[in-house]
Order: sequence, then structure tokens, then C-alpha cells
Amino acid sequence: MDKKHTALQSQPGYNSLTLPLISPEEENICLPLVINVICKYWGEEQLLLEADQSAKKYSGIKGSVMIEGIELAEKHGLKGYAYRGSIVDIKRKIDQGIPSIVILPGIYDTAQHANIVCGYDPGESRILTYVPQPDTVGAIPERRFQQDWEQDDMVSIVLVPQDMKHIIEKENLQFKESNRICLEVEKLRHQERVAEAMERISRAVKIDTNNAQAWCIMGSMLNEQNSQKAVSCYEESIRSNPNYYLAFRGLGNYYLKNKDFHNAQAYYSKAIEINSTRFGPIFKNRALARLQLGDKAGCKNDLLKYLELVPNANDSLNIQEALNQL
Repeated sequence: MDKKHTALQSQPGYNSLTLPLISPEEENICLPLVINVICKYWGEEQLLLEADQSAKKYSGIKGSVMIEGIELAEKHGLKGYAYRGSIVDIKRKIDQGIPSIVILPGIYDTAQHANIVCGYDPGESRILTYVPQPDTVGAIPERRFQQDWEQDDMVSIVLVPQDMKHIIEKENLQFKESNRICLEVEKLRHQERVAEAMERISRAVKIDTNNAQAWCIMGSMLNEQNSQKAVSCYEESIRSNPNYYLAFRGLGNYYLKNKDFHNAQAYYSKAIEINSTRFGPIFKNRALARLQLGDKAGCKNDLLKYLELVPNANDSLNIQEALNQL
């Protein structure tokens, strides 16, 4: 292993990696912060200019396109893997000097966010996550981390130099191919290549019939096409992972759009039972369903919760007016 690939930091009481600090100016839609951090950790520094050129294809799109960052890293000598991880796996990676990117529940009006596991505390059973501030990490109790991570089917993304890929490839990585396809489909959808995206995601669910993420993405695409087939895809996602939050939310959206307000309320409520603080707008959607069902008290409570979870919501004035009329 090259010396630059050894970044284990000895700390009393826990195992952790020292990751570089990244400023907000060093991130764009084609170079997500987490990818940029990992690339710099492995010594790959000059990616932003290329990312800026690629980003021109995605003007007006909120968030980031993870596969663009992975493919850019791979052009510069790294190798990327996306698979279903575990607590044991990310700890083993830390011990090997390899940080893992994990997909976790979002906050406010963001449904998901990516973070980096940079260490663990065996004494207090905590997972340490990257915080872009000097000498700072986020410490999450393992049980809470597991519960949150399960909501997105424990997606783990690892980038390593080519001279280390044998460490990863000797392992049996669950959903390795189908999770990679899921990332590629996200890119195709942003590029409005719908037919190609549907062909790819259909292949993913054939490769791994119990990949909750893939089934949910297919359900979302069919939902956008107003196809009733979306329901069975979301149900397959839930069958594969009964805690897959986005599938319950997706069913709520499907039924709300089709004016089946009883089912919309039921599935939104199931998503909220899984995580009541993950995504503020779900309360606004459930409020609409409850209003149609004549539950003004429930509608009011949901609108208040929406404003609590999304304090800077663009429609806050409209929501306040609606509250005044209830």
C-alpha cells in the first residue's frame, strides 16, 4: 500500500481516519462533497474543474448526481463500489484505512443525504461521521445509526485506489451490480432519458429481486407515468425491507395523486412511524389527505409540524393562511 493511502489516526478510545476539510466552494452537482473528501483523502486533488464542466449538463437541478462524482474519481485512478453494507463492514473498512460513504435520512425538506463514516468508538458503541470542521466528528449511537441506515437499505459506497481494489473485490458485496445501476438510473432520469432509465432499473430488479432501493426507484418512475404498476413495485420494496421509508412515502404520493385519501393518509402515517422527523413535506401531504377526509384537527396539526420541521419553507405564508382558516 502506498504511503499516501495510509491515513489511520491513533486516538485514545476509538479508531478513526483523518479526512481532509472541504469548503462549500469545492462542491458542485457532479462532485458531491463526500466524493471530493474521499478523493482528496487518497491524494486526488484536481477534480473540480472537470466537475464544473460536467455540471453544465444539469443546470437548475437541486442536489448532486452521485454517479458523476464516482465516475470522475474512477477517471483519476480510483475504483468505486456501491453495495448493501453493515456495521461490521464499515468498522472493518475503518481498520483497513478505508472510509465509507453511507446514505442516511435527510432533514428539513431533503429526503436523503450522504455522509462519511470516518471511525467508531468501541467503548461507547458509537459510529463517527465526518463533519467539515477542524477536529470535529459526529458521534451516533450504533443502534440509532443502524435504525436510520436501514431506512435506505444500508447503501454503502466505497472508493479505493486501484492498488487496493483486491481488498474490496475478495468480499461478497450484496447488491453490488444492482446498486451501481440505481446510481446510473438517477443520472439518466436527470438527463430525461426515461426509456433508457426504465430499461436499466428493470435489469436491476431482475439481477437482485430483493433490492428495496431498486424496486422503489422503479415505483417512482412508474408513478411519474401515472401507472398503477407503481403500487406493486413499492410493495416489493417494502417486502424486501419493511423499514424502507421512501416506498411508504411513494405509495402515499401515488394514492394522494389518485384521490384515494384513505390510503394516502395510511401510507404517509406508516412512513412517519418509521421516522417522524426525516422529511417535513410529508406532513403537508398528509394534511391535504386529512383535509379531504374532513379531519381538520389532524390537518392543522400536520401543517404546524410541517412548519416546525421546515422553518424556512418557501410556502410558509400560504400555510399560515391555511391554518388561520381551519
